[in-house]
Amino acid sequence: MRTASVLRYGAGALGLALIGIGAWRVAEQRDPLGVLVWLGGALVLHDAILAPLVLAVGLLLVGRSDRGVLRGALVVAGSLVLVTLPLLVRPGEPPNPSALPLPYGRNLVLVLAAVAVVAAAVILVRRRRRRPQRGTGDG
Repeated sequence: MRTASVLRYGAGALGLALIGIGAWRVAEQRDPLGVLVWLGGALVLHDAILAPLVLAVGLLLVGRSDRGVLRGALVVAGSLVLVTLPLLVRPGEPPNPSALPLPYGRNLVLVLAAVAVVAAAVILVRRRRRRPQRGTGDG
């Protein structure tokens, strides 16, 4: 058997084992239906909103010379939102008071603004460097 086949079957077996563990963990919850509804909502959110939004932004960036910087900024911003969003939308008080000691909403906006400023600065510097320099003739 070739190495690629062994790796493929190994990855498939690992995936099936993880699916089994996940199903077992969902089944032992007090409210497995609530967990399944949450997972279904996450799937709909991804497939109906996030994926088309990412594709639309990708179409808007086609042909731009600064698309790499914009893509990087969008990946960083999206990652920041994905990390902080569960803390922001969780209803009620956190079970651990130290879980949210700072105003996460305001701080997220500030960090996203910093990402936008850095991306804009990189784009401006690159455009300025690309611009042909005018010769300062002596006479």
